[in-house]
Amino acid sequence: MSGVWVFKQNGVVQLVESPTGDSVQGSARRKVLVHVPTSEMVTSYHVLERLLASLGWERYYDDPNLLQFHKRSNVHLISLPKDFNKFKSMHMFDIVVKNRNMFEVRDASYLS
Repeated sequence: MSGVWVFKQNGVVQLVESPTGDSVQGSARRKVLVHVPTSEMVTSYHVLERLLASLGWERYYDDPNLLQFHKRSNVHLISLPKDFNKFKSMHMFDIVVKNRNMFEVRDASYLS
């Protein structure tokens, strides 16, 4: 469970799942995956697939509900949701860990 604890005037504390507006400043920052050597932001799976292919990753077609990549040189597998809109920071960090020094996860607000 994630969220923010909000203290009311009457002393009641409430967990707010999805804070909006001014209630919590900067708590829900959008993350982006950045290819470090080129400083290119990953804005689509097409871009990601091109970058991963240049690092030796190949598409793996075992599960039709996922977009998957593997490397012949190791046992790592990157599994992503088919819909890019469901591509979250946990997926980004998985890519970062499996491609040391090639990708970073950054706050989108710092890139504009």
